[in-house]
Amino acid sequence: MAYYHRLGNIPPKRHTQFRQPDGSLYKEELVSSKGFSGIYSNLYHIHNPNNVQKIGKPTPFDWEIAKEHGLKQTHLKTAGVGITGKDYLSARKMLMMNNDVMMGICSPEQRKMDYFFKNADGDELLYIHDGEGVMYSQFGKLEVRQGDYIVIPRTTIYRFEFNEEGPLRLLVIESKGPIETVKRYRNEVGQLLEHSPYCERDIRPPHEMYTESEKGEYLVQIKKQGMLHPYTYGHSPLDIVGWDGYLYPYALSIHDFEPITGRIHQPPPVHQTFQAWGFVICSFVPRLFDYHPLSIPAPYNHSNIDSDEILYYAEGEFMSRKGIDRGSFTLHMGGLPHGPHPGTVEKSIGAKATEELAVMLDTFNSMYVTTQGLEFVDPNYPMSWTE
Repeated sequence: MAYYHRLGNIPPKRHTQFRQPDGSLYKEELVSSKGFSGIYSNLYHIHNPNNVQKIGKPTPFDWEIAKEHGLKQTHLKTAGVGITGKDYLSARKMLMMNNDVMMGICSPEQRKMDYFFKNADGDELLYIHDGEGVMYSQFGKLEVRQGDYIVIPRTTIYRFEFNEEGPLRLLVIESKGPIETVKRYRNEVGQLLEHSPYCERDIRPPHEMYTESEKGEYLVQIKKQGMLHPYTYGHSPLDIVGWDGYLYPYALSIHDFEPITGRIHQPPPVHQTFQAWGFVICSFVPRLFDYHPLSIPAPYNHSNIDSDEILYYAEGEFMSRKGIDRGSFTLHMGGLPHGPHPGTVEKSIGAKATEELAVMLDTFNSMYVTTQGLEFVDPNYPMSWTE
């Protein structure tokens, strides 16, 4: 959850008459999670949100596990990948997946979406590796930039307009369950605690209403059950004059994550940024290294007995890895030990700080490379610990 927020015009009491200038009623819509037991927001439409004009033929929008990949420490070499597709949806390449989460890249040729997208299958988390722009949704206008995590609750209707200049590269994570702030960082009423590595000031909700009142034909591509369902409405889904609640998309910059450090090497949970069903997301950011006189900054060898670990390398140089580039993925599977490459432990001793940036996804169920991900597999990586 984030915190209570409101934008635009709303009535003083929910579920009561709220009239437009012509005397007609605004159409209230409750957007709720977990039935009526989770977080929710109330939205006020100019038009009926059910005004469907046309329903097109659904098309597949899912990915397959590459079962033949087997049990291997894996490096996906996506650093040199350019445009991955024509538009925002066709450019999505999910490279790893399980029943809880999918993870991949997106670098569309078209910077401005000429349709809206609604993911009814899961919450989304986008990390903007390169690029900046504006996200428009029922909840208003949200400016986004390099280094931002964007949390998009399921059924949010949105479109992006990214700036035309410069590269555009997105890391895309889709979750079956809600993506939330970390429970141990919150007090009993949900406020982020003093020891949390970020606080409510760092969370950026939509900051300005963006109301489209005109009628016409507006395409919304809805993802449900692994299919894209094209719905054409008789008005824009952005016909909202106001809303309030706890459910809305928001941005959190990785640069606003304050690292937790110690005298000796700290385990990955100190880097946790979000939680969800079946996985956590962590942020590795510039920080001072350990200050015990005999500390070893490089991480120790680790056997994952009940989780798989994925790292997406965003910026800087990771001291414990060789042959990793900006934009690489590594997947270290449970059942196999992993750790620093030969020579990197001794090399790290005496280092005072790091300027690295990386996003880590730790799953509690096995993660699999997809058939699309196979083309990026580095065949030499499993043997790269051989001295």
